[in-house]
Amino acid sequence: MNKRLMIWAVSLVSLLFAACETKAKTNDNQSKNDNKMKTIELTKADFLTKVMDYEANPQEWKYLGDKPAIIDFYASWCGPCKMVAPILEELAEEYDGQIYIYKVNTEKEQELAAMFGIRSIPSILFIPMGEQPQMAMGAMPKSSFKEAIDKVLLKKEK
Repeated sequence: MNKRLMIWAVSLVSLLFAACETKAKTNDNQSKNDNKMKTIELTKADFLTKVMDYEANPQEWKYLGDKPAIIDFYASWCGPCKMVAPILEELAEEYDGQIYIYKVNTEKEQELAAMFGIRSIPSILFIPMGEQPQMAMGAMPKSSFKEAIDKVLLKKEK
């Protein structure tokens, strides 16, 4: 009985690896074909020029962008962050030209994460024009993102 179970387990693991390898090849080909993400990865230097120059003006929030924005503070190993990523890509495409959707890798940009007091990820910063930003923590469904974009960022009333 143990021998059959062992053979079954080995077969299952082999099948899983084959499926993952096929998916990885498909994703590689897909990313070569449509090699443009709509979300924008931010470094500290980008943040200082596109969002807020907190070095020059640390006491006052002054958004530098010309459209409302969302900043996704994430990490590559974070499960909920991986669930939110495709939603944000869809939203970036859907709201193209109306808002920016930025991403900050908290492991690479620890200073930015510390500046915003990021303690859990994903943390999502909503930045309306001419107002203070609002932080939301945790993964949200697409409908909640759309509601926040429409009401908080674009000021649309339904």
